[in-house]
Amino acid sequence: MLKPVNLYSLVALGSQYVIVLEEIDGPRLIPIWIGPAEGNSIAMHLNNVHLPRPMTHDLMVTFLKSVNAKISKVVITELKESTFYASIFVEQDGSVQEIDARPSDSIALALRASSPLFVDESVFAQCEPLLKPISKEEVDDFRKKLVDLRPEDIFKDIKNPPEDK
Repeated sequence: MLKPVNLYSLVALGSQYVIVLEEIDGPRLIPIWIGPAEGNSIAMHLNNVHLPRPMTHDLMVTFLKSVNAKISKVVITELKESTFYASIFVEQDGSVQEIDARPSDSIALALRASSPLFVDESVFAQCEPLLKPISKEEVDDFRKKLVDLRPEDIFKDIKNPPEDK
């Protein structure tokens, strides 16, 4: 089952970034560690920074438009051995193609294309629950916890993923 999500925050932690996705109709959050190039690309988009020449993610969206294609959705599909996987669904002439991609690139493209983001329920099931903070104090506490959090700290026993019901 796919759960719709939004970008909750983008946090710079040294040479890495953490993207935090929020479940739209629920209280859960998922942090995903990404590299500096993708983090900078997403930050530039969020801050409406436009360069004289297109960056890679901007170029991809422009290319898709030029061939009458669009990103219909992006899905964070799996979590295996502390690594997130994603798919970009590209629609053209009534046909939809699923393309394997890194979550960081997928999210950067979805934001630029105003395409919906989803997380498969099985991914939520494999992560320790992080709940949306409510007060300013809770938000500040959450940000402090992110600084010391390592990817392996959020995953449950990945060797024993939940069985489909």
